[in-house]
Amino acid sequence: MQNIILTHKEIAHKTKRIAYQIYETFSNEEEVILAGIASNGYIFAQKIAAELAQISDLKVTLCEVKINKQNPKDGITTSIPKEAYENKGLVLIDDVLNSGTTLIYGVKHFLEVSLSKFKTAVLVDRNHKKYPVKADFKGISLSTSLQEHIQVVFEENDSYAYLS
Repeated sequence: MQNIILTHKEIAHKTKRIAYQIYETFSNEEEVILAGIASNGYIFAQKIAAELAQISDLKVTLCEVKINKQNPKDGITTSIPKEAYENKGLVLIDDVLNSGTTLIYGVKHFLEVSLSKFKTAVLVDRNHKKYPVKADFKGISLSTSLQEHIQVVFEENDSYAYLS
């Protein structure tokens, strides 16, 4: 059984709002790095980047972050070298913040480099965290049971999020 919690139109609206929040936060920077956690987090980062291109003159650099979600200690790789984001503003982006494991290991990775500003963004914040990590920018917050699962589907003309 699927309960739709975000429609395509709602995701588009929340993406635009998050882009405006990022622009407000990083307006004094020349460049912002949008680091999306591989697969859905990176797709969400691309959508935010497209919105930022329409509303601002910020230079946006996309970075894909690869983390083994089952064992995040395995190491993290990024599509751009550390020198590319050193002393710059960075937003770490994922689709759903579940336990916080993926996000906290992502934060740890980027803290090894000096950044001018560091924020996090998620489309859905589940409010069930094992780690003390928060999303600075979030589309929606949901209190769900631990047995429930949230899935985000990004398709060209029909993106949605559902609870199962």
